[in-house]
Amino acid sequence: MADRTRVGQTVQPAYANPFFKKHHCNYKRIRKRPKGKCDKDYYNVKLEQLSLLETQYEKGWIDLYYGDESQVSEEGYVPYGWQFSDESVCIESAKGAHINCFGLLARDNRFFYQTTTENITSDFVIGLLDRVSFQIKKQTVVVLDNAKIHQSKKVKAMLPIWAKRGLFLFFLPPYSPHLNIIERFWKELKGRWLTPKDYHTKEQLFYSTKLIFEAVGKSLFIDYKPFQFVLR
Repeated sequence: MADRTRVGQTVQPAYANPFFKKHHCNYKRIRKRPKGKCDKDYYNVKLEQLSLLETQYEKGWIDLYYGDESQVSEEGYVPYGWQFSDESVCIESAKGAHINCFGLLARDNRFFYQTTTENITSDFVIGLLDRVSFQIKKQTVVVLDNAKIHQSKKVKAMLPIWAKRGLFLFFLPPYSPHLNIIERFWKELKGRWLTPKDYHTKEQLFYSTKLIFEAVGKSLFIDYKPFQFVLR
């Protein structure tokens, strides 16, 4: 909500608004969330199925990866950051250059990825999944959301082929990005691991992004909490 002020009137910053402070409100970033909601019963069924997969993973019976796409662009993504009083940290505004990423991440930080400067298509997704299907050592399940490129005719045509190799897909319930652990990975990548200096040039940004990808599971780790089975 925009503040309406008159000429010469003192304007307080939003975080100093006494009304909100009086009511113990916090000034913080407003997060985005999906527009729709998943049917409660369907959500609980899928959650129970995912819980069984997580249990099988914990017992070492299967490998379990969570997959998703994201984009790193010159426009940058550093909403907050500490600065000393005598320095000015910034990311120069730039548009156009970006790198699209499709990744598969396990809770133990094993990571497969593929990048492109073009749009991600079903063929691109199939390319990484097919490559992974030749490298798996036990039955492997890849958890994906319901994006069209994940459920295209081309992807469905590959399912029996991958199944023979021991690779299977599991689809999350709609509007449930919080169930996909790789979402946190993208936030760490853009909000913590990439620094302002990495955005100086397109070449530096792409190079730094790939360096980070190669370091995942080796020198960069995310400590994921155990899966929690909580019905709605």
